[in-house]
Amino acid sequence: MVALVTRKDIDGIAIISLNRPDALNALSPSLFVELHDHVAALSEETENIGCVILRGEGRSFSAGNDLKAMQAGEKAPHPFFQAETVEMIEDLPQPVIAEVQGHCYTGALELVLACDLMICGESARFADTHGKWGLTPLWGMSQRLPRRVGGLCAKEMMYTGRVVNGAEAFEIGLVNKCVVDSKLSEETLQMARAIVDNSWHTVRADKMLVTKGQDYGLKDGLAFERENSPGRATGKEERLSTFKKG
Repeated sequence: MVALVTRKDIDGIAIISLNRPDALNALSPSLFVELHDHVAALSEETENIGCVILRGEGRSFSAGNDLKAMQAGEKAPHPFFQAETVEMIEDLPQPVIAEVQGHCYTGALELVLACDLMICGESARFADTHGKWGLTPLWGMSQRLPRRVGGLCAKEMMYTGRVVNGAEAFEIGLVNKCVVDSKLSEETLQMARAIVDNSWHTVRADKMLVTKGQDYGLKDGLAFERENSPGRATGKEERLSTFKKG
């Protein structure tokens, strides 16, 4: 049986690939079960994995939720399983980079919004199409999209369902970079290598402090940093701080 999600490790980087290219990597419940298992494993691998790349095989990252699977009655293990899996990605200790080409619609957009960073190809197309199907967000769109691009832009995308191309995605702050498709994987891997060449201890601390700090106003956020910053790496963590790949 072909895996719906695959993993490949390169020099401290885990590359997680959605693997339903013939279905534009539609997000079926079965795919989410495999994705959940990979994410759960990665959360325990902080000593050998310093960065994660999330991508899709074929010409699209993902066309979004698998409506055919929904119509066929395929169900996830429980009603909020997909949303919890997306949150698990956001909560991974390691930074996660989304690598996006082609379609990235609705559920797929919710999925990549849980990633720390995002690089897209010129072919990338982002949209929230909940309104075209009479659906409402359950995997984080209403919370993460406004935090990424601002409330005004997020409301326009959500209310109209219009498609945002790769160049505009960069302009509005949805992605870090938009590059030619032929360079997409190379650019994403280069960013991941830059991350794992730094102190893993520091990078994990940075992610925790920035992510959790956004739950506070400035004064409380400053206090949170002072009280929760783990300080200089020591012992086993110090070894990870000097991790370099040739």
